[in-house]
Amino acid sequence: MTRLTLELALRVLDGALARASELACAPLTVVVLDAGGHEVAVQRQDRSGILRVDIARAKAWGALGMGYASREIAERAQKAPAFFGALAAVAQGRMAPAAGAVLLYDEERNVIGAIGISGDTSDRDEECALAGLVAAGLKA
Repeated sequence: MTRLTLELALRVLDGALARASELACAPLTVVVLDAGGHEVAVQRQDRSGILRVDIARAKAWGALGMGYASREIAERAQKAPAFFGALAAVAQGRMAPAAGAVLLYDEERNVIGAIGISGDTSDRDEECALAGLVAAGLKA
């Protein structure tokens, strides 16, 4: 099983920010968490809002906690708002049901972490997160 090292997390982060530059995104914040939900790498671009670290972390933490990308969390939250309201309480406010976070898998499909991004639209945040995976040679 591949471990999420700092070097690998930085490759994911750099790939995400490279895509953000190509898309001319608003200033982003990127958080990479290991499989246990611990921060491995965080980067906040100049002029990215002060809440963005918390939002990006919450997107990634929710993906890890539920076992699927934050886009799916958002879609399911719309269909079952009472459940996700309860889930938000259980999670003590640590998850954000919006696209922008994806799980990081190794070659054997083991979850090794998650990347969460906040700063632009959720769709563009997610596009940058996926680009980070590709840049690091990981599976989505």
